[in-house]
Amino acid sequence: MKNLVDAAWVKEHIEEIRVVDCRFNLANRAEGQEKYRQDHIPGAVYFNLEEDLSGTVSIHGGRHPLPSVEQLTASLQKAGISNGTTIVAYDGGEASFASRFWWLLKYVGHEKVYVLDGGYKEWLKHGYPVDDIIPAYDESNYQVQVVNDICASYEEVKEVSSNETAEAILIDSREEQRYKGINEPIDKKAGHIPGAVNKVWTDALSEGRFKSGEEQSNRFSEYDKNTPLIVYCGSGVTASPNFLALKEAGFKNVKLYPGSFSDWISYGDNPVGTKK
Repeated sequence: MKNLVDAAWVKEHIEEIRVVDCRFNLANRAEGQEKYRQDHIPGAVYFNLEEDLSGTVSIHGGRHPLPSVEQLTASLQKAGISNGTTIVAYDGGEASFASRFWWLLKYVGHEKVYVLDGGYKEWLKHGYPVDDIIPAYDESNYQVQVVNDICASYEEVKEVSSNETAEAILIDSREEQRYKGINEPIDKKAGHIPGAVNKVWTDALSEGRFKSGEEQSNRFSEYDKNTPLIVYCGSGVTASPNFLALKEAGFKNVKLYPGSFSDWISYGDNPVGTKK
């Protein structure tokens, strides 16, 4: 695994790494931090999806727009994270919130960042220690180097969607009924970005852990490893596990559209595709 570590590895290296707790509940936004305060992996710092890993919601940009570089830098420095720090992120076992953190760190050029495979559930399953101590670290000096080639802009997505001969493939990571426009519990419109194919993000997992690189490769076997792929979801969060899965499978040219479907429909004249 290139981007994943298991609980035993984290326990063995706990003194050498920075652990980041990303637990969150979209239906109860205070729950993740409350759980962190109750207990967490020793030494872990907390990053909130909406306060640390997202920017301010506006007309465009989607429901979880990217945080500004300045905002993210400040959060990393407060956590004592420097450019050379080895970071392991975990969530409750969903994989989406930790993967969001992982992708954001890749976006700002951090090399040594990983996801704890199986999340906090996996840590607890092994009976490894937890505590409720909120750590304080000396503020670091973090230097951001944005990696634009893993981030797809709205303009790029619009060009791919409107061009039937485009080389790039749009991949919708949401559940099939949302992709087809049969059911939409969150956004104001139902359907998908025209031209997108559906590869549900939860298929990257088996019993809460990521499938092997070979199994991920089989999920996307119709595409060459050099094919340009752009993953999206509703707001850029659950597309992150698909992005990670594609990198585990060895795909070379993968981007994430951070605004995703909620950004796409914020432009009123954009068409929406449906499949019944």
